Amino acid sequence: MSPGIPPAEPSSPAILLLISEGEASTAALVAALLAGGLGDGVRVESGGSCDDLVREVASRAPDQVILFAAPHTVGASLKAWDGVTPCPVTWIAPPPPPSVLDGLLAAGLAGWWPATAAGGLDALATGLAFDRARWARDRTRAEELASVLARLDERKWLDRAKGVLAQARGLGEAEAFKLLRGAAMHSKQKIGDVSRSVTEAAAWADALNRAGQLRMLSQRLVKLAAQRLIDVDAHRARRLEEASLEKARAILDTLASLPKSVAVSDAVRQALAHTQRAWDTLEGALVPRMTVPALAQADAHGLTLLAAAESLVAELERASNRRPLTAVNLCGRQRMLAQRIAKDALLADLFDEAAHRGALAESIDAFESALQALEKTPLSTGDIRQSLAAARSEWLRLVAGMRTTDSGEGKLLLSRASEVLLDAFDELTTLYEHNLQLLMS
Repeated sequence: MSPGIPPAEPSSPAILLLISEGEASTAALVAALLAGGLGDGVRVESGGSCDDLVREVASRAPDQVILFAAPHTVGASLKAWDGVTPCPVTWIAPPPPPSVLDGLLAAGLAGWWPATAAGGLDALATGLAFDRARWARDRTRAEELASVLARLDERKWLDRAKGVLAQARGLGEAEAFKLLRGAAMHSKQKIGDVSRSVTEAAAWADALNRAGQLRMLSQRLVKLAAQRLIDVDAHRARRLEEASLEKARAILDTLASLPKSVAVSDAVRQALAHTQRAWDTLEGALVPRMTVPALAQADAHGLTLLAAAESLVAELERASNRRPLTAVNLCGRQRMLAQRIAKDALLADLFDEAAHRGALAESIDAFESALQALEKTPLSTGDIRQSLAAARSEWLRLVAGMRTTDSGEGKLLLSRASEVLLDAFDELTTLYEHNLQLLMS
């Protein structure tokens, strides 16, 4: 040996775990295996029964398992690994029917060799080594395939996230990639994981926005029906009502496909089903020729839909597990309150009921409180602050309209102001939905 060159380290022997539940005729072969009949570089250890196979493999971590057992016992033992064994498993038995062997191979069996006498141990040793080599090759190929699929999955989510950022903030592909890469480095995550999070955040925000619109539509449709009844901007009210009906149907269709884009809970599915039933009832109550009793019934169904949509929004926000989406929820709720305030103001005059006046006072307080909260939210940008200022101006105009609902002009001012305020908070909700801080959180 040349000076300075250390001797080669002896390689560790391959550990083969022998599980035998065979007949007495296999005893000689089992004894020969345990006696080292497979030659140098291999150590055979005796294990327990096939029932203990998973536990034995976990505790001993062998390089290979050799089974002497009936076909059904081998199949039951392999079932626990669901086709992906932690080491090669070789079965030694008399020739089985091809269908049995095919089934065991599909279950994860690495190889089969016929039972042989002690004189055939050299051939068996070669066969067992062949199974180990083939299993290692297949595992390497599976890992390489998994790596390729992971890269493709990462590319898929990256492309989707870049599309989200392009749509939300008008970023170019290079800018979006730079932003995602920086976020991945900052959070010490893979860029694919960050991209997936951004894409899912956008999907949750969109779902919250749409569910929030159902809250608003539950009150807007009744408000517009009231306008038709008392002939306040009636032709425009009818057009807006038809558009609102179509919008609600489209929103429910979109939300029905939500489980395909994000992992939703059973609670979300149940809330969505409840919301659909409440919508069907309200839609049936919005008759073309509105009467006072029909309007009162429609209002009750609208409140039922409002409660169902509120529950849906709450479940969506809970399932998303993203705190910044609260701003989307809060802003979207202002759209509903603007419509409910106008509705209750009209119905209070129409029915002269204290219930509507009490609800009106509560809605006014809730709207003002939420508006102040939005004005203080840390998610504000220049665009958001500008839109909030415009929304406050429209809010003051709506409040002014409520003071004069005893006249036709006052009712018209109130209904128009509620629609302008709705547009303002539609824009604000979209701005929050596309906010970079929210998407990248």
